[in-house]
Amino acid sequence: MKLALLGVFAISSLPLSVAISYSASPGASPENASPIYGVTIPDGYRDWKFVAPAQEAPPLDELRAVLGNDIAVEAYKKGTLPFPDGSILVKLAYKRMQSTEFAPATVPGAPTTVQVMVKDSKKYPDSHGWGFGRFVNGKPVDVAQHETCLSCHVGNVKDHDYVFTRYAP
Repeated sequence: MKLALLGVFAISSLPLSVAISYSASPGASPENASPIYGVTIPDGYRDWKFVAPAQEAPPLDELRAVLGNDIAVEAYKKGTLPFPDGSILVKLAYKRMQSTEFAPATVPGAPTTVQVMVKDSKKYPDSHGWGFGRFVNGKPVDVAQHETCLSCHVGNVKDHDYVFTRYAP
């Protein structure tokens, strides 16, 4: 009987452990979470699918690549708006530099930021369902920089579920 109860407890606890592992990155500590939103850099994001490139004009003068998790990429492919909860987009930004091997080419130089958007309409109801994180050298930037995220997205792309990046097929 004790063994049967232990099995029932283990099975009934499974959804809770799955929910906990989904909502928090292993090893993510509060000092690695963005202020305001609590967003962290997702584990394994470098293996996600490519969504689109971008070039930012001076003064930033950056090359950027946006990656998406499977949920976000499926939404892009189907044209689903708003993006479903669980969508995560990661933007990698690099200083733009001239290639030393091929003069006409511009290539990524030093990394500048990793920016993250997480769609969770229950956790982020006051920011249209999106949580934001901006990181330099793996650490979140200050509150003042995070306060600019939402207003920029609201002011420019509210008709595209507050997402700038379009899918590059």
